[in-house]
Amino acid sequence: MAVARAAKRIRISPSDSPPTRFSTGFLVHDGNISHPAGWNLEQQYEEHPRKRKNVQESTRLPIKTAEGRIERITYPESGQETVDSFSGSCGETESDTQETAAEERPVEVPIRQQIFEAKEELARIGTLLSEDPEEHAGGFRKLAEIGASINPTVKKLALATQLAVYKDVVPGYRIRPLGNLDSSEKVSKEVRKLRSFEQALITNYQNYTKELAKNAKASGDSSSEVRASIATVAISCACTLLLAVPHFNFRSELIKILVDKLRARNRDGDFIKCLETLEELFRQDDDGNPSLDGVTQLSRLIKARDYRVDESVLNTFLHLRLLSELSSRGSRTCIDRPTSTDSKRPRFKKEFRTKKHRKLLKERKAVEKEFKEADAVVSREERERLQAETLKMVFITYFRILKTRVPNLTGAVLEGLARYAHLINQDFFGDLLETLKDLISSASLADPTDEAEDTLDAPEKPSSQQDPLRSILLSTTTAFALLEGQDAARSASALHLDLTFFTTNLYKSLYAFALNPDLELSSKSLRLPDPHASFSHAIFQPVTAHNKVNQKTPSVLLLRALSSILLPRSVPPLRVAAFVKQLNICSLQLPEKSAQAVLMLLHQVMKVHGRKVAALWNTEERKGDGVFDALRGDVEGSNPFASTVWEGELLRCHYVPAVREGVKGIERLLREIK
Repeated sequence: MAVARAAKRIRISPSDSPPTRFSTGFLVHDGNISHPAGWNLEQQYEEHPRKRKNVQESTRLPIKTAEGRIERITYPESGQETVDSFSGSCGETESDTQETAAEERPVEVPIRQQIFEAKEELARIGTLLSEDPEEHAGGFRKLAEIGASINPTVKKLALATQLAVYKDVVPGYRIRPLGNLDSSEKVSKEVRKLRSFEQALITNYQNYTKELAKNAKASGDSSSEVRASIATVAISCACTLLLAVPHFNFRSELIKILVDKLRARNRDGDFIKCLETLEELFRQDDDGNPSLDGVTQLSRLIKARDYRVDESVLNTFLHLRLLSELSSRGSRTCIDRPTSTDSKRPRFKKEFRTKKHRKLLKERKAVEKEFKEADAVVSREERERLQAETLKMVFITYFRILKTRVPNLTGAVLEGLARYAHLINQDFFGDLLETLKDLISSASLADPTDEAEDTLDAPEKPSSQQDPLRSILLSTTTAFALLEGQDAARSASALHLDLTFFTTNLYKSLYAFALNPDLELSSKSLRLPDPHASFSHAIFQPVTAHNKVNQKTPSVLLLRALSSILLPRSVPPLRVAAFVKQLNICSLQLPEKSAQAVLMLLHQVMKVHGRKVAALWNTEERKGDGVFDALRGDVEGSNPFASTVWEGELLRCHYVPAVREGVKGIERLLREIK
């Protein structure tokens, strides 16, 4: 029997290496797991750190979106998230922050691209508003938002686009604001839509006028060319809009933009543009409201500036439409009534109307009245009332300037009073004539011949100063125009008006007019400067006097004054003879056109007073004794009948054929009268 081999035993010696601990918490010693019963895996997992999201609980109520869904909006807490120990390092977090900042940084668009995009957007919105403004009423606000750009080119394009849009969509009536009663009443869907459009239009139109006024204040600013260019565009838009829709709301704001520009002393392009716009507005005014607003604001401007304004501003009053509409004068002897064939008033058969029919007619009249108000039709009585208020403001401004004696505005005032003389109340004649006498006395022309000689050596005066000879002409013309067509003889006797002072001063200044080299030249006439004058005097030549108000030449004013003095039939023979003798002497020195005009005037005088002064052409029938004194200031004391019109023989040899024919025509007329 065989004996079994005993099993071989291997002795394991202890190792020097320390046990290894895994992340799960148990130990491994020489490859063997120790203490398996002491494992606590859940506790070890719970103690490990992990990533948490810091989400703050929202206490806001849910909201209902436009689609009808109910949602709860949560707002995450601002700040950096906690760095997770299990994920990434701090370097990754910083890189993410830099990428986010790069994404939030706005991309700079080139200026040319901005202008191109603005043009496209303005064109699109403008087209939508022109096609259907009621449907796209929000486009007005979008245009204003584009106009708020800091780019000056985009701003100017937006202003011009809004101008074109408002010119197209503005209705032909004024829009009144809605009251509480109008907002609460029940209306149809179409009326509600129209009211909504009108309120959106009037609100954005008001904001547009405010934007124009804000930008127009920088006009003439030499420090910033960009602001000055925007101001020029704003003023041009205001001028165009005022002429296009003068009946619409906020007309006074547009006029104020133009009037504020007229405060400036320099006459630049914007100044002339505003001036021409006001003149055109006065000429095209149909109802009288725009003219009244313009005249009122101009009067306030002139008074606020203490009358230190350009005289062309005052010249705008001469373009008022009331000057032509109120020029006709009524008859003092009869009343115009509609003529009828029958002497008796025709009898009409009374029509029977029921109560219902009368009520219907009353409602129709009320509807017709509302239609007239909507069409902005102004009645004749209302127009006359507005024109009377306008005329009152004009005369108040004229009389204030005459009272303060402003030198550069005196000529403009006299020209205006001569034009509006037939509209002045007779109660003001006495005070006005006294003022005109003071103006002539201040001209200091006691000796006109000496004054004419002194002007050859005296330096040229600035264009802003009034010429004394012109002041005499304008004052004389105004004085005689006051009584023209208003029963001059009756009003002069009733008011104790004596015009001898004006006649005498004009008679004394005839020689000065005859020697005036600028007798046939106005302020707009082109002429060369004096080559012998110094540079300081040459700058005051009339060629630079483009801002004068009175455009008529002295020759025209002289003929108008002489016609007012000599043509009435009630003129005494001695006065007619003195003027006829002086005018023949002056004709020898006058230019050819003025000489022809004076001879034509003498021809008309001979038709009226030929028998009174026929003795001047006959040496054997002289009525006076002594010597004729041509330089005497008194008209009747010059003894004209002691002389003869011997100047006619010299005028027969004049180099102009028309002058020779004029002299022969006067002599032919005298032979027919005898």
